[in-house]
Amino acid sequence: MQHDERIIKKMVTNIAEENVKVMNQGSVDNNKYSNIVASLMKKGLENLNLSMFSPDLRGEILSALGDEYRRKGNLPLALKSYVLAAAKDKLNALAEDYEKLMQWDNEIEVYRLAGNKDKLMELGKRCLNDGKFEPALKAFLAVGDSTKLLEVGELYIDRHRYDYAYEIFSSIKDKDKLIELGNKCIDDKEYGYAMKAFELAGDKEKLSVVGDLCIKENQVAKALEAYSLAGNQVMVEFIKQNFNE
Repeated sequence: MQHDERIIKKMVTNIAEENVKVMNQGSVDNNKYSNIVASLMKKGLENLNLSMFSPDLRGEILSALGDEYRRKGNLPLALKSYVLAAAKDKLNALAEDYEKLMQWDNEIEVYRLAGNKDKLMELGKRCLNDGKFEPALKAFLAVGDSTKLLEVGELYIDRHRYDYAYEIFSSIKDKDKLIELGNKCIDDKEYGYAMKAFELAGDKEKLSVVGDLCIKENQVAKALEAYSLAGNQVMVEFIKQNFNE
């Protein structure tokens, strides 16, 4: 095994010396590593020790490995290779492979690792328009841009997807938007999400309003929950003393 490793190291060193000659042109040919990639793959990515090489050379080797894993259809190991190589351009190409397979969660994760916020936003909007609300939400949250998230949260409200709007507004802790969401939920009698929004916004007065509405609609259990969250002990005791739910 040590003999094989010495041979591989010598081969890589020779390749590196050849690549130095073309670096001034800004081009390094990963195909030059094809002779050793098979041996490295056989050893296994988890078992490789490339610490003896420079960071740039390690990146080239790992990128070449990723290319071969990708060619063979092993996208998870290709992903790991590209991440270790810090090869963002390769990660973006890999994300496109996942898109073709309609594996939205994987596509989102790869774009996130590549730091490609434009692609994440593009994917999120496309999923939203196609009614794929869950991957759309994941893409938007991965963007981490509060301004864009506010815009998207409004789109979810317009589509009456209060669950996803709550996820967005709660992630950025926007009190005003949470209250706006709660009011919209009241209009649609979505009292559960209204309570969640008002609770996170710290609006006890609105929580009591929800309790009043639930009492009027004979939703006693929800009324008790709303009054409890509001700290409205008078109404909590009233319900406990007068209703047997």
